[in-house]
Amino acid sequence: MRKNILLAALVLAAGAAFGQDLQLNTTKPDEEEKKFLYGIVTRNQIINDTSFTWYAENSKYAKPAADVVDAIKAGKDKVSLVLFVGTWCHDTQQLLPKYFKSLEAAGFPDERLTIFATDRNKETISNMHKVFAVINVPTIIVMQEGKEVGRVSEFGETGLVDKELGEIFKRVK
Repeated sequence: MRKNILLAALVLAAGAAFGQDLQLNTTKPDEEEKKFLYGIVTRNQIINDTSFTWYAENSKYAKPAADVVDAIKAGKDKVSLVLFVGTWCHDTQQLLPKYFKSLEAAGFPDERLTIFATDRNKETISNMHKVFAVINVPTIIVMQEGKEVGRVSEFGETGLVDKELGEIFKRVK
């Protein structure tokens, strides 16, 4: 809870510093999709939004690997995750169910997960994409004691994003 308060304070401060009006989350119409999310969102907002049919469809193929789940379980109380997504983005649509299924299987607490939904320019509220140097979506960042332990951006280096995430969790002390 304390980390979420600190993150919220960081977002508010960054918003003030960049002179932006702060709206924590919203949906926006899109030319290619019915809508997309923008701002700080929750896992449940994405999973339960019936207009995101891609989530249910791609979840069918997301099978968490046991070693990844074990690595996440071992570190789940020591880290926070910052996830940048584009609900309009095909890479996010393909990979997000895999991340969510692995986190759920490991019992990773939602209060340790902060999700920033970007617009089509991959920009976020309060320029958080700049704060975290995010260029591509999805990007998942593992944070421990305010420092980045590692990240997986888009399809990662190997294309096995869940395995790469598991390897980052194995580095958590």
